[in-house]
Amino acid sequence: MNEAAAAASADAQAAPDTPHTHAPIAAAERIESLDFIRGIAVMGILAANIIAFGQPFNAYLFPEGFIGDPGDPGGWMWIAQFVLVDGKMRGLFTILFGAGMYLFMERAWERGGTRRLQLWRLFILLCFGLIHFFFIWVGDILAMYALIGFLVVGLMRWTAKAQFWTGLIAYFFGALIYTFFSIPYFIANTAIGEIEGMEGQRAEFQAGVDAALASDAVVTQLKVAGDYAGFVAHRFSEDWSSPISNTAIFFFETFPLMLIGMALYRFGFFSGAFTRSKMIVWGWVGVIAGAIAHFGLGLVVKAADFGFWASNAAFLGWSPLPRLAMVLGLAALLVAYSPGWTGWLAQRVRAAGRAAFTNYLGTSIVMLFIMHGWALGLFGELNRPQLYLLTFAMWGIMLSWSKTWLERFRYGPLEWLWRCLTYRRVFAIRR
Repeated sequence: MNEAAAAASADAQAAPDTPHTHAPIAAAERIESLDFIRGIAVMGILAANIIAFGQPFNAYLFPEGFIGDPGDPGGWMWIAQFVLVDGKMRGLFTILFGAGMYLFMERAWERGGTRRLQLWRLFILLCFGLIHFFFIWVGDILAMYALIGFLVVGLMRWTAKAQFWTGLIAYFFGALIYTFFSIPYFIANTAIGEIEGMEGQRAEFQAGVDAALASDAVVTQLKVAGDYAGFVAHRFSEDWSSPISNTAIFFFETFPLMLIGMALYRFGFFSGAFTRSKMIVWGWVGVIAGAIAHFGLGLVVKAADFGFWASNAAFLGWSPLPRLAMVLGLAALLVAYSPGWTGWLAQRVRAAGRAAFTNYLGTSIVMLFIMHGWALGLFGELNRPQLYLLTFAMWGIMLSWSKTWLERFRYGPLEWLWRCLTYRRVFAIRR
């Protein structure tokens, strides 16, 4: 019997998915390192997204997309964010998502559940993600996680080694594919585009930049005017396919990292099974080597005056491998160091991680009120340094409310709702 057939047989022999056969993970079953890393990741994701929250979406990559002066002479803050934040927090979050999927199923299997419960849970997440995308924030990743998660569920009965090596090979294959995203840069920003016969291609790429900025201008007008109905209508009419296209674009990053995260959890990576000293050494090697490579790529983009296609090439085409080194290095360091971090700040970071779902969606909702014209109307008014100050303020809110809430309640608000919908019963939320 092959692994797929064995997995199907094992699920078929398990008890049916009813609310009485299993329950959510208890507090005593939690792995502290997962909560800590998740807290760091959800805070870091805000630092990555803050530019696109407060400025046109393409300003995230392209400083000329800013409304007004970016407030970043020389582009050094752009480079710092590219080196330290962009892609790394999403990578950590994705690895944790894979680990969390297996942790969830491990507990479900112990209580007689099957993978149908995981599929139902992912379907609920997909609904959350689509609501998030269409009504709140165009940069949603939840729908993508759910769609790719449906595929990963089919591989959960593989051995940990098979999951790890499949994930690693798929990631390297994806890194090769992503190099094609650098082709526009070579045509638009280097002497290659001056070769006879390439003028048309270069003009076509410039037209693509103009189209992206024109699309941003339409959305900007709707946000500044406070036309929320028009904003949502535009999302449905013009951007409806983005959850699908984003899933396709980031598949060879997200799918492999989920598998790697699942395997690392099963290897005991998050629960102290690895030698701490080796994790620290290899963690720092990955972080430092990856950061140096990112800095070099940032200098290439700076030399191209932070052009649209140069930025895209750096983010999508050139950085996957150094990003993987940094993501795995950061994960190793956080696992190694977090047990010794027990002070008030570390406790609040863990609480933010336990309420990461609420913090992720809640941040988008708060930004909706801060930025749109029907509320505070700050969209396009803040430059890069000011948006970073707003990030620090939001971090303060995350760290303050999460611990205070969880001292009184068992789950974050959206974590509780997700659990109730998953198990189709209402759980007590108060301690």
